[in-house]
Amino acid sequence: MVRSTAPAAWPAPFTAGSPVTGTLSVPGSKSLTNRYLVLAALADGPCRLRAPLHSRDSALMVQALRALGAEVRETAGSGAYGPDLLVTAAPAGSGGGVPAAVDCGLAGTVMRFVPVVAALRSGQTRFDGDPHARLRPMGTTVQALRGLGVRVDDEGRAALPFTVHGTGAVEGGRLEIDAGASSQFVSALLLAAPRFRSGLHLVHRGSGVPSMEHIGMTVEVLRSVGVQVDDSVPNEWRVSPGPVRAFDVAVEPDLSNAGPFLAAAVVTGGTVAVTGWPQGSTQIGDRWRQILPMFGAEAVWADGTLTVSGTGELHGVDLADTGELAPTVAALCALADSPSRLTGIAHLRGHETDRLAALTAEINGLGGDVEETADGLLIRPAPLHGGIFHTYADHRMATAGAILGLAVPGVQVEDIATTAKTLPEFASLWESLVSGGTADGGQVR
Repeated sequence: MVRSTAPAAWPAPFTAGSPVTGTLSVPGSKSLTNRYLVLAALADGPCRLRAPLHSRDSALMVQALRALGAEVRETAGSGAYGPDLLVTAAPAGSGGGVPAAVDCGLAGTVMRFVPVVAALRSGQTRFDGDPHARLRPMGTTVQALRGLGVRVDDEGRAALPFTVHGTGAVEGGRLEIDAGASSQFVSALLLAAPRFRSGLHLVHRGSGVPSMEHIGMTVEVLRSVGVQVDDSVPNEWRVSPGPVRAFDVAVEPDLSNAGPFLAAAVVTGGTVAVTGWPQGSTQIGDRWRQILPMFGAEAVWADGTLTVSGTGELHGVDLADTGELAPTVAALCALADSPSRLTGIAHLRGHETDRLAALTAEINGLGGDVEETADGLLIRPAPLHGGIFHTYADHRMATAGAILGLAVPGVQVEDIATTAKTLPEFASLWESLVSGGTADGGQVR
């Protein structure tokens, strides 16, 4: 866990009990955007992503795929947050032995997904990223590639930086891995598997895989582009070799990123509506419909809009497997009137930062009572006070601090700009929503 050195502190808006009310849209899903980008870079024809996310993570993915030879260009679209993307894959086995370099930044999808794609290229590809990225576990990626016969030079670190030596093809077949640290290790292999000569029979050996919703999302997008995937046996996935069909797809809004805005209604006793909410989704963020009522709020979906209304009173919860939603959930728990227990989230120690340690340190730094457990957090009621809420270059830490600032005067979020990782518009949307105004482009009303 490393604190950011960014000096700027953003005064989180404080409502003094005033209800936050408004309607907004949020940009496209990061998880879906980057999965579709990878598949487009492997597809048998040009692909179009409509209303994709435009953020640091998605920009890093675009740059990575371009480095591997794909063509990615912007074109006019109907999305409120930026242009559509047109993607044309590089020819199979291309690269010509020319070295390439990929900057992963702090994007888990880039550092886990793209090395497997690079194995299909002819030539060496060096991967590196931000200082925080060098702390994220990558051993499973390195071992999986070696298990597939791909040479990887990592100097024994099992972390960034490392170099993948692609030969233009991967045989595939049966592969056993331990994906207990991240579901992204499974998704990475599944996304590239249709291009393996023999497909892939992937077997997970070890403790449970976290964030299974993300693997379900990967399986669904693969099937949507004509790839045969058999996931009928628990912890096993069989992907048949074959083409990835060219596609034209509209990317769902990012439901995880919608969470803090909906939480604003819960904290302040207001009403917030997010438009464009799908009737059903593989995104873990769709669980807000069930989670927020557990705190005492009301959540109603109708005609593509999810509306959440709060009472201003929050009750403690007992929740398991909240994954990337946990920082927002933890912020709500810190404002609740009874104790909460969050379990099944030990893997968050390997995210952008050690989120369990970071949440414990920062909430307690504001006077909270948080205890870290083996696989989660115990959060007890305590009077909070103002202070600096450090983000550790983690976008979800930043939004958790903003939530606390609604109810606690004097909270300042260090490095709010880190939200650009998945939602560059966060600060302007938040300030507009809390003030009851209208953001640029009319995204809050």
